[in-house]
Amino acid sequence: MTARVALVTGAGRGLGAEIAHALARDGHVVAVNDLPGSASGEAVAERLRADGATAGFFGADATDEESVRGLVDAVHDWQGPVDVLVCNATGPQPVIGVKDLTWPDLLDPLLFFVKSPTLLVQAVLPGMQEKGRGRIVNVGSDLPERAEPGWSAYCAAKAAQLALTRVWARELGRHGITVNLVAPGWIPVERHAGTPVDVIDGFTRAVPLGHLGAPADVAAVVTFLASDAARFVTAERVAVNGGHTIA
Repeated sequence: MTARVALVTGAGRGLGAEIAHALARDGHVVAVNDLPGSASGEAVAERLRADGATAGFFGADATDEESVRGLVDAVHDWQGPVDVLVCNATGPQPVIGVKDLTWPDLLDPLLFFVKSPTLLVQAVLPGMQEKGRGRIVNVGSDLPERAEPGWSAYCAAKAAQLALTRVWARELGRHGITVNLVAPGWIPVERHAGTPVDVIDGFTRAVPLGHLGAPADVAAVVTFLASDAARFVTAERVAVNGGHTIA
């Protein structure tokens, strides 16, 4: 089988970097996306190549229409149409109570979790339709179900992302394209460095499995959804949170 091309946005660190590595280990050609000039994005692509994978770094703003078109065109010129799209790019995540919430606060997360996935799907869709096959995986969150105070702007955008996932799955299924969403719980990555120990311990006690997850746990589910083993799985939300949603 010809190696399939996977595009992972926001792959310069954290969950995106781990997802890129997992897809490469599964035999995919991997296009690593992060903001233009991202040294960490370049480094991820270099590590993948050092491990024997075919990988390249593509700097682009995943929330900008022209930039997204250029990103997908560049990947196409490099290795062909995108077979697997992982929408992982994210932005600042301030905790803001409803009494202080502004309209711009609500709009900001929508750029990453509604606008960006929409632009990316529109850009990769012609290639997937031509092949009669495609995998789209949105990286969501379990927070809309857990409804933590102060997270209403983030939760609203992530809930909208799930709604898009389900509608797109209905629309695109006839083209052989699956659309799913992975909903991680709190998975500590670089941005969480310095989190107080008591906060970590309190969160861990609320997880039924009794421990925190790792980026590799999320990457494993993404890789499954990108594979032929998941060919009959679409419109699904898969929580990766140790059961925290029911806690």
